[in-house]
Amino acid sequence: MTASIRNNQLNLLARKAGYNLALRHFRAAQEFSGDVGDGFNLADALNLALESEKIQEFQVRPVVNILLAEKYGYAFKSENLKEKVESFDNLAKVVGGWTNLQVVFVYTDANDGIHLLNPEDPEPWEEALPLSRDECITCYVGALSDVRSGVIEAALDDAFNLLYGGKARSRAGFAVSGNLKQFFENEDEHAVEEPAVRSAEIPVEKTQQPVSPQPSPGGSKKLTAKIAVNVTNELFHNGNVEAWKRIIESYKLKYPGLDVLIWYEGERINDINALFKWGKVKHGVPIMYSVSGDNPVDISKLRKYLFEGASQRFEAFLHGAPGTILKLF
Repeated sequence: MTASIRNNQLNLLARKAGYNLALRHFRAAQEFSGDVGDGFNLADALNLALESEKIQEFQVRPVVNILLAEKYGYAFKSENLKEKVESFDNLAKVVGGWTNLQVVFVYTDANDGIHLLNPEDPEPWEEALPLSRDECITCYVGALSDVRSGVIEAALDDAFNLLYGGKARSRAGFAVSGNLKQFFENEDEHAVEEPAVRSAEIPVEKTQQPVSPQPSPGGSKKLTAKIAVNVTNELFHNGNVEAWKRIIESYKLKYPGLDVLIWYEGERINDINALFKWGKVKHGVPIMYSVSGDNPVDISKLRKYLFEGASQRFEAFLHGAPGTILKLF
């Protein structure tokens, strides 16, 4: 590098606007670094930040590279799509069982910009699909706990195979006992709870008319992303089914406007007993759930209880007489 080029490398920081821009970017990158270190998928974190305008699209690539490629040592590969991709169901189903790995796709559409895609979050995929042939896509794969050499590289190859509709065999190191991944809760839940606190702290004047809540638009319920719960018991048997029933009943008692939807192998399960009757749901197999309603809340706590209910510790939820509804939430 010549002296003239080297001397101009920091020209951006010579002016206040450039310095402040760089400082905000560094602070944002540091925050996202904490998210990745805590087990969150960087695509989820960046999509939330873009939606709330905390960052701009031009910041995405530098953040992804410095954190995933440089700091956390993710394996990565870029290629021009070999064929048109119209579905990610196959990818989502398999990656949901990789409890020790995070997978991030960065898809660049010549007309629509950058799409950050987590195989376990359907909404960004629905916006991006179909992925056009010959467009650039990069996949990053990283481990949440120590793995032997070659594991994340193998997962990277498998991720591309799955993207194209192929298959991937189960490999050691892809999954661990207990899901190490973290998922962001819907931020709307906090906005809903705050007014109730304020109304308790500040008495309403007698002359003040209470504000009636605005009716929600008909049929406009939110649906969270499908969240994987891996079975850690030897088999998802009748005891696990009863534990899940009680957990879901407790959740719906606390939040009567919300519903818990169960999914298995891409199909909606209307009767949880079917999971036991089939006898197919064994150790390490993911069952998916999502919550529908105007303002889904306590998503992480629900996931924690469902994980326990799918483990050997399911009996903790079976105390009390039949028909007893637990107060878990």
